[in-house]
Amino acid sequence: MQHFLKKLNTSLADMYSEAELHMIANLLLENITGLSRVQLLSNKDLILNDEKNILADRYLLQLKNHEPIQYILGETEFYGLKFKVNPSVLIPRPETEELVEWVSPHPLRYFPHKGEGMEEIGVFKSPRGDLGGFFLDIGTGSGCIAVSLKKKFPFANVAAMDISSEALEVARENAKINHLDIEFIQDDILNPAPTDRKWDLIVSNPPYIPASEHSEMDKNVTDFEPHLALFVHDNDPLIFYRKIAEFGITHLSPGGKIFFETHQNLAHECKLLLEAHGFINVEVRKDISGNDRIVRASKKNDKSDLL
Repeated sequence: MQHFLKKLNTSLADMYSEAELHMIANLLLENITGLSRVQLLSNKDLILNDEKNILADRYLLQLKNHEPIQYILGETEFYGLKFKVNPSVLIPRPETEELVEWVSPHPLRYFPHKGEGMEEIGVFKSPRGDLGGFFLDIGTGSGCIAVSLKKKFPFANVAAMDISSEALEVARENAKINHLDIEFIQDDILNPAPTDRKWDLIVSNPPYIPASEHSEMDKNVTDFEPHLALFVHDNDPLIFYRKIAEFGITHLSPGGKIFFETHQNLAHECKLLLEAHGFINVEVRKDISGNDRIVRASKKNDKSDLL
């Protein structure tokens, strides 16, 4: 095992920081040995057999080729849950966890419902008075947002939309491995199928990176992650936000909310766009790195426009 760690640090020192190498080493060794991190600390002198050395060398070669560790292992963690990932879906990121977290404490102007043995967390009244509410995740990818929200709010009716059948296959598997009942919809939000359905919450992390930024990005993103889920044309970088706002103003129930993850340079433009479409109480929140990253807004409520 020590031989492998030395080889990993020597091979990848020019590609990853010390902290990243430590994280990668732990993930690889857990996968290769089948031992937990605690067990690995107690077995630092463990010697890998020939079969495990061959696997370790293959992983190192993939890493040197800039392939993300999450795709190599086929899984990652998001919001404390396990998710399968492959190049059909984006790798869930910490910024998106912050989006889920912002939804979680104050979903949809809902209020905790106590009694009948129900826990306060996870049970909410919608503006229409029913328990749970109806959530829609647009551009679900791996399903990380939809699955995390359903886990957080088990009484909610959660649906997840994506244009990609391959992405929806991954998202379905992630709902299954986390033992959650989620509805999956294949549709193109740029040209959505007609529907009379109403939602209490719409949340989305849509494509938002201008194509001109492609050359500035790391190879482990541009060479492996799906461009369909990443990039938009420079001449219309807010196209998905505009289309989702148009959809939301029609298909959100009164008092319902919309949450977006955005490009740090486009968050305030997104705020103006939502206000232009009639949304109220539009807010921009910074992520942990201090970048304007998350936007939320409310549809007007006939009874009250207060949050």
